[in-house]
Amino acid sequence: MRITASPQLLAILPIVRRSGAPLHRQIYDGLRRAILDGLLRPGQRVPATRVLAVELEVSRLPVLSAYEQLLHEGYLQGRVGSGTFVSEALPEDSLRAVAGGHERPPVAGHRVRSRVPPAREDGGLRPFRVSLPALDQFPHDTWSGIVARHARRFDRAHMAYGDPAGLGVLRAAIAEHLRTARAVRCEAEQVLVVSGSQAALRLCAAVLLGQGHRIAVEEPGYPGAHAALGTTGAELIPVPVGADGIDLMALDALGSRVRAAYVTPSHQYPLGASLSAPRRLALLDWARRRDAWLLEDDYDSEYRYVSRPLGALQGMDAHGRVVYIGTFSKVLFPALRIGYLVVPPTSWGAFAAAREAFDLFSPTLYQLALAEFLGEGHFARHLRRMRGVYLHRREALLDGLAEHCADALGVHNADAGLHVATMLPDGVDDVDVVRRLAAHRLTASALSTCYLGRERRSGLLLGFGGFTESQLAQATRTLGQVLRAVP
Repeated sequence: MRITASPQLLAILPIVRRSGAPLHRQIYDGLRRAILDGLLRPGQRVPATRVLAVELEVSRLPVLSAYEQLLHEGYLQGRVGSGTFVSEALPEDSLRAVAGGHERPPVAGHRVRSRVPPAREDGGLRPFRVSLPALDQFPHDTWSGIVARHARRFDRAHMAYGDPAGLGVLRAAIAEHLRTARAVRCEAEQVLVVSGSQAALRLCAAVLLGQGHRIAVEEPGYPGAHAALGTTGAELIPVPVGADGIDLMALDALGSRVRAAYVTPSHQYPLGASLSAPRRLALLDWARRRDAWLLEDDYDSEYRYVSRPLGALQGMDAHGRVVYIGTFSKVLFPALRIGYLVVPPTSWGAFAAAREAFDLFSPTLYQLALAEFLGEGHFARHLRRMRGVYLHRREALLDGLAEHCADALGVHNADAGLHVATMLPDGVDDVDVVRRLAAHRLTASALSTCYLGRERRSGLLLGFGGFTESQLAQATRTLGQVLRAVP
């Protein structure tokens, strides 16, 4: 690969032809100063002598002379077959303070790289992390082969601006999957591709909600939804959740001022309840009577361990009051960043316009890859295989909790999804427990943080999807030790 001289490098190598200083000395001084000032970092590759000579419009001889001197003094080092690099161990005179008020250069032997902002530390790969799928079981070879194939034949049309609604081939594949697997009534023309469920909720808020509007949310509920739905100034009204899901009587008692309700009917987040068919029909009737919207987040609906997966609420909607929200983050991998909405045809124009204003369109390469992954049956096979994997991991977590934690917490619901909801005894601060677990490199979620109102239950949400049976066995043992140490 040809390494060219960057404009910044040329800027620090000004060649003054009438200065009286030899050209090789000017090049030497400029490169040495750039190294001492940290503009060229240890391990950084420098242009080949022939390339730099062309860029500086000088013969190659003075460049060769400057490089030879810098190599001799230890500022540069050559690697056979690779090129010339700034030395990893700078010479002793680099310890001098650099003239002109610059900071002291790095000590000899100390590697300095371009500063990388620290990653947000949320324990993303530690046991009990909620919503993390089994990344170790993902079909990497199949997926990488599909991505590589599409990358190689990436044509100009796909490199240009894309359809804000998403690639047609992906929208058609999503619609087909939803019709067969989730009983969603939709066509490709109703599917809107976004970067995940969080983006979908932001889009719903932009289209349906505004300052002074009220939206009912489950209590407890998903904190991410609280944040997304409140971005337009809408008032969030908590509605209690019981063993059968959202309290429909409490919802109806709010009156006609409620413009929408956000619900997770197939697997309520965080408590795990599901709405029965009669209650779903009653919820749809509420939306019809109140002329309100239902935002159905089909959270973790693919994995149920006590019955077959439940069909979507949207599939029962006869009046176009449901906006259906889904994502591939938890069934494939979070970094994929592809989710979707299914929008009633009468509202398509408003949603499509808002989608374009949001960020124009989603990246095309992964859309192409995902469309093939769905269309060739890889996705359906992956889901079938993962149901067995998650069943074993769920059992490992429940066995570990029974053995190590039965006297300190109770399992509330483990019927579906990738986490187990548990309850702590009265008086135990779940936020404090989460903090103690973090010191042991475990990442649970505090149930109390899912509430909007003052009345809060104390508990832990324990993810199991992304961790092996042995990891979960060890993690539950540590959890029991931590809980017994809580005053």
